[in-house]
Amino acid sequence: MNDRQRIAIVVGTRPEAIKLAPVVWELNRRSWAEPVLVATGQHGEVVRDTLSCFGLRAQVELPAPPGADSVTELTAGLLSRLGERLRTPAAHAVVVQGDTASALAGAMAGFYSSIPVVHVEAGLRSGNLRNPFPEEANRRMIAEVSDLHLAPTRAAHRNLVAEGVTAERILVTGNTVIDAVVAASRRPPAAGDPLLHRIENSAPLVLVTAHRRENWGEPIRRIGRAVASLSHQYPEVTFVVAAHMNPLVRTAIEESLHGRPNVHLPGPIPYGTFAQLLARSVLAITDSGGIQEEAAAFGIPVLVTRDNTERTEGVDSGLARLVGTQESEIVAAAEKELVREGALSGTSNGPYPQRNPYGDGRAARRCAAACGWLLGLAPRPSDIPREW
Repeated sequence: MNDRQRIAIVVGTRPEAIKLAPVVWELNRRSWAEPVLVATGQHGEVVRDTLSCFGLRAQVELPAPPGADSVTELTAGLLSRLGERLRTPAAHAVVVQGDTASALAGAMAGFYSSIPVVHVEAGLRSGNLRNPFPEEANRRMIAEVSDLHLAPTRAAHRNLVAEGVTAERILVTGNTVIDAVVAASRRPPAAGDPLLHRIENSAPLVLVTAHRRENWGEPIRRIGRAVASLSHQYPEVTFVVAAHMNPLVRTAIEESLHGRPNVHLPGPIPYGTFAQLLARSVLAITDSGGIQEEAAAFGIPVLVTRDNTERTEGVDSGLARLVGTQESEIVAAAEKELVREGALSGTSNGPYPQRNPYGDGRAARRCAAACGWLLGLAPRPSDIPREW
């Protein structure tokens, strides 16, 4: 007779796969847990490849929902498919992460099936319901149906309490992406990795990404032009532009960058390679929430090409700076970082904190222990130490 508790872990996108992989590792170590990875099909093959970087694969793979370009149809399709999968066989808990359509659908499906919902990376708030869209609204709706809120930081904890969530149902864990990116960066590079082979170890490296829906079109083109300008100004710097899988988004940022000898346009980068590139970068320019956190693991400054961010800890600590999407603002901010003493030689830590504001690399074990506590199988774990 199997007395292990079936924990359904819903993964739809690459960031979810990255941030939940360490939680799956930790649940696999618990004698009471039977973690079941459920891939929703939202990002398809990309999720499969990302999970494989961590030695994992989904036990349940759902077909890609129709109408993926429509948020409404995507969410409705995911909810219908996940509702059936969580009931047969029945899960004892469902774990969702962050703010995606898959996370919202997983949380709603769990709630409708009377299955306890655990929200990893709970409590992030930008304060603007429509920016980022639809992620800010997704977070708030997931909070309404969650039984356990695993907040990555104390600021996230305060946001939840301010919204009326009972403090007993909140645990400050740190962010699981720190666990993931550090582990991935320490693995030996894949044999024959073409991108790592092309980039000289001695060259200062700037990593660039752009993909957010609110930046589609002209804002992303401005980001591309800013990078082109910087590549002219700093020929000794290598710029790696990790393009999004959406061809329209990729084309918009790359149209100003083709032919630049110190700009690499590799397309989507496998996570192991990405983590190793980030670890040796001197600067990141990005509109990604996850990269704001991942860069902090290595003390790397981040220029955030957005008008606001729900990752306020990085801004408060000085690691991140909001620069918007105007070309002149991005270039000026990057110049300020690149002229810091030692920045281009890799010998300066800059005026940045040595302590990571997003956690201590033990978030996943707290998340796994918290699931056990919710199910009455383990004591309630302690919050992350207050000094973090």
